[in-house]
Amino acid sequence: MQERQIGDRMVSAVGLGEMPLSIEGRPDRTRAINTIHASLDAGVTIIDTADAYALNTEEHGHGERLVAKALATYGRSTDHILVATKGGHRRPGDGSWTVHGDPGYIKRACDLSLIALGVESIGLYQYHRPDPDVPYAESVGALADLLDAGKIQMAGISNATVAQIDEAQEVLGGRLVSVQNEFSPRFRSSEGELEHCESIGVAFIPWSPLGGIRQADRIALEFPAFAEVAAEVGTTPEQVTLAWMLAKGSRVIPIPGSSRPATATASAAAADLTLTDEQVARLDAA
Repeated sequence: MQERQIGDRMVSAVGLGEMPLSIEGRPDRTRAINTIHASLDAGVTIIDTADAYALNTEEHGHGERLVAKALATYGRSTDHILVATKGGHRRPGDGSWTVHGDPGYIKRACDLSLIALGVESIGLYQYHRPDPDVPYAESVGALADLLDAGKIQMAGISNATVAQIDEAQEVLGGRLVSVQNEFSPRFRSSEGELEHCESIGVAFIPWSPLGGIRQADRIALEFPAFAEVAAEVGTTPEQVTLAWMLAKGSRVIPIPGSSRPATATASAAAADLTLTDEQVARLDAA
């Protein structure tokens, strides 16, 4: 599987988004762990989760604990696996999300994530979403403090604008390594952020790259060009979607979610699919 760079780490070009394994509609624990194992078997070396990937506040850390259990039971070395998690969100229990950008909250959330993951330092820790009630620089400043304290090895942000990317890079003293924004055939408003990350050498990590949970099969219906290219190269529209994203920049690392081993394996295979410039242009125009 081809690789991409995050900070000073090389990881698989396609990762695994853990969220479908922890929120509403999630599979049973055995299938969830088998899905993570299948992803690792396929060569995936970056798993994305968050403390708020859970059904409610009382269950916070569910996704992180699940990832920790999957890694502990894999049966082979997982030292090369980069686990990325996030802090700054909460789930009240009614399916909604609330934002919490207070620096003190972010630092406490990181401490709890360390416990949930069972590690002394988190590989990649990301500020989940801007809080309109807290100055952005203060929230990102918490990441700088966590880096200085050695509690996290790399820092990233999520759901950020170009201006916020630049502000975060300044606050972190050039130590910002990743930006995780929504990006898919259906949601392309983060194209500017993708291009900006490429220009400054920061990894761009599209979340919901296939359109969201249980929406992947709609790509062919809503965007026929992806189905046409899939027929040309002998693969699926979903795999073409991931390959298209990889072709858009050398720092792009999509993290499709999976709830079954088969889909995790199929997504990973997209990392080695090559599209022509003409095919990429057609998909860009779709």
